[in-house]
Amino acid sequence: MTVRDWLDARVPPPPPALAARIVHALGERPRNDSASPYDACLQTATRLLGDLLVPDALGRESAPDLLAVDALVTYAFEAAADDIGEIEDRASTAMLQLAALAHRAA
Repeated sequence: MTVRDWLDARVPPPPPALAARIVHALGERPRNDSASPYDACLQTATRLLGDLLVPDALGRESAPDLLAVDALVTYAFEAAADDIGEIEDRASTAMLQLAALAHRAA
């Protein structure tokens, strides 16, 4: 199953504009059979949020990207829950990656 297949199976589906922004942010990852949804979503959310946390990058025009970051992190945790034995480690990894972005931006 590709990341795109996994995303398309989410219920309820995101609004079309948000879905398009997520797929755009993911780049080639949605077509890659070897990418895990957790890794693809978390890495993309981290990169996108890092891009937004530069001085003067946030404004009203950033709202679609911030919504995409939120959705990608949510999807990463949803994917992590598919393997309950790994969820604690994955949650810790996600929190550390996102906290590191906040620390760099401060």
